Amino acid sequence: MPLSSLPAAILSHMIAIDNVPPPPLRKLPSLKMPKNINYGQLDVLCRIRGKYGQWSSHSMLATHEAFMAQYPKIFLHKEPRLPKIFKPVEERKLRKETRESQQHLDDSHNIAVHVRKARGGSTLYGEKYTPEVFAEFLDIVRKLPIERTAHEHNVVWKMLKTIPELTSQLKDEHLRTLSKNIISETWIKGSTVYGNDGFYIILKGQARPRIKVYKNLLEDTKSTTSLPSHSSFIFDEDFPNSLLSGLYVPSHDIVLGQLSTFGSLKITPEMELEIQSVVTEDNCEILKIPAKEYEKLKLEKVKSENLQKLKLIRKCPYYMEWPTLSIYVLIPLLKWKKFPPGHVIVKSGNIISFVAYIHSGYCNIYRSIIGIMKLQTKKVKKIRKLVYMGTLKKNESFGEISVLLQVPFPCTVIAGTEVEVAIIEDKDIL
Repeated sequence: MPLSSLPAAILSHMIAIDNVPPPPLRKLPSLKMPKNINYGQLDVLCRIRGKYGQWSSHSMLATHEAFMAQYPKIFLHKEPRLPKIFKPVEERKLRKETRESQQHLDDSHNIAVHVRKARGGSTLYGEKYTPEVFAEFLDIVRKLPIERTAHEHNVVWKMLKTIPELTSQLKDEHLRTLSKNIISETWIKGSTVYGNDGFYIILKGQARPRIKVYKNLLEDTKSTTSLPSHSSFIFDEDFPNSLLSGLYVPSHDIVLGQLSTFGSLKITPEMELEIQSVVTEDNCEILKIPAKEYEKLKLEKVKSENLQKLKLIRKCPYYMEWPTLSIYVLIPLLKWKKFPPGHVIVKSGNIISFVAYIHSGYCNIYRSIIGIMKLQTKKVKKIRKLVYMGTLKKNESFGEISVLLQVPFPCTVIAGTEVEVAIIEDKDIL
């Protein structure tokens, strides 16, 4: 009997499926064993079962207790790592200063340290650089200041900070400003470098200082010319007229080498020109900080501070109508001063010793008042309290009446925040 079309299609499909080969076997992925499981203890835990005999209530309780005692052992616990204890910055700085002071004490009897300092050279404690850093520093100062990057300016500034003779004369902000405008100079062998117009630092090569010595005209000429070649005595210029001054170059044992210094940041008069001079022993590279640049920097800072003081006084309410010439009289007398928060600047009942102009921050004003307090024994007691009266803010002043009239200040003034004020002391006003 012929099949219908649908069963015939199903039959042919089943025959086709039987002829299809089975899919290839695939490898099962490997299981990653957890690293926090102790499998030896886990195997012991799995074997805890009816080893306590019949399943009575007693054996079930014992099995449960054994299971709970064994269960925590299957987990591996990492040993806790304690955080690293960092030393406070202040303590590290204190230890560093202690080591430096100890080094100074150890070398206090080292004659080389004192001789080098007396000859104008840098001390041993200023040499905190490597040859690679110094070579980079030399390459930078040979460039024009306008061609240097911010990083190179920073390298020059840090190198100059290692010279004690320079840092002892300049503030850090002044040194940073001057380091951006200096450039090295090349001097050939046998040149005379006069140091009356700036501060000089020898970067490469050697030089000998020229020293002024005096000869007595009353003595025999032969005796005066027999001065030993290694003599290096320096005398004061205010000698009697019977002494004749002359320039003298000492022997080779007095030599200024790398990072040695001479000259001054103060402009030296012409009469002292020879004292601040050296003679180069070979071709030298010398870094010069002009004294005029330093004077110009100081004048600019004074002008900036005077302008700041002028604006401060002008903004105070009682000084708005003052003529500018009268304010200029006060400006040289002003001094900057800071008070921490909570500092009692003025105490009531005292004559204040200065007039203050608030530049930043604010102050709280309190009035001392005597009040009466009732006691439980139906008695009264007098007590003194500070009552808040108001606030002195930026661009306000106080203390004029107390200083001028020499009368006690009626209130107590306490700094609410860190307060920076410009003050004029009473002795300058009176």
